[in-house]
Amino acid sequence: MSWQQTTLGEIADIVSGSTPKSSVPRYWDGAVAWATPTDLSRLDGKHLYKTDRTITEAGLNECSARLLPPGSVLFSSRAPIGLVAINTTPMATNQGFKSFVPRPELNADYLYWWLRANRRQLEDLGNGATFKEVSKAIVSRVKFPLPPLTEQRRIAAILDKADAILRKREQALTLADDFLRSVFLEMFGDPGENPMNWDREPLSLQAEVKIGFPFKSAEYVEEGIRLCRGANTMPDRLEWSDTRYWPVSDAARFAEYALVSGDIILALDRPWISSGLKVAEVVQADLPALLVQRVARIRSSVPAEKPFVFQCLRHPSFWSYCNPTETTIPHISPVELKNYPMIKPPRELVAAFGMIAAKQSVLRQKVEQDAKDARQLFQSLSQRAFAGDL
Repeated sequence: MSWQQTTLGEIADIVSGSTPKSSVPRYWDGAVAWATPTDLSRLDGKHLYKTDRTITEAGLNECSARLLPPGSVLFSSRAPIGLVAINTTPMATNQGFKSFVPRPELNADYLYWWLRANRRQLEDLGNGATFKEVSKAIVSRVKFPLPPLTEQRRIAAILDKADAILRKREQALTLADDFLRSVFLEMFGDPGENPMNWDREPLSLQAEVKIGFPFKSAEYVEEGIRLCRGANTMPDRLEWSDTRYWPVSDAARFAEYALVSGDIILALDRPWISSGLKVAEVVQADLPALLVQRVARIRSSVPAEKPFVFQCLRHPSFWSYCNPTETTIPHISPVELKNYPMIKPPRELVAAFGMIAAKQSVLRQKVEQDAKDARQLFQSLSQRAFAGDL
């Protein structure tokens, strides 16, 4: 690759953000768009059209923020590091940004995708005790490959198309989940309001509720059986990028904590994140795995009833019931989990829903594989693009 090697500071003006005094009303709710990392975290796509909050011209002039022209690349430099967007209208940002105003030799879309592809590297550059932040000085020194503008545009166009394919696959997953939720509500009604006046009974009478074992971290190994922790439990899925292992030779001793396909896993500590309640269903790809303390396993003894139980626990009425206790760490207690008043429809109706869910699961697995293939394709294209191999 014979591309020019430069730095971010040499090919873009790097602009830090700022916040006007919140105690001065005349600085707020004006005509100037004012971005925060939250705006970027909610973004579906790469373009930021508007912001949740606005400031006035007086607010902009009072602080050290600068109005960024359209086509700038916004980059969150703390809490968290690495969110990226391209603004379509003039806007300022808060102090959590180091934004880029590209110079003529730089294409904004190319920079956007490069920042996305190198997020981990940029996160590692952060410093700070309370929270990590990347300074303007550090950002300006980051090495950057700069091909000719025509090549930049070609690379950006390829990654745009690959990203569009990936988004369509992920949207198909969302539609599949929405379909099953709709069928559930049509058949059983809102489980919190219970419009069909079903009887109720504690969750522990419809399924076994098991709390995990306090495996000692000093005995973890480099390879072995996965340990399913709260950190691995995400809304609707288990995530294994941060995995701890237990020795295979010792696994038989903890057979009662082994997971099987169809188990429902609920994080009891810090159970809520921005994308929802940390409750997921175990699939075959998650196995083998053992359950760790402060994580609950909900297991229905009747396979056809598992989808019904899972949908009940995914519903907002369950979230409202299990409000975290007022402690340092938000927590759902095992007692309130076991006592959750589940609706009790006729078993034949629950079984009928189970059959619909089983058919939908086969379709979802195919869509999920398509999405996985699209993610791998996109990652491969990104790596090749910035190595000059496309």
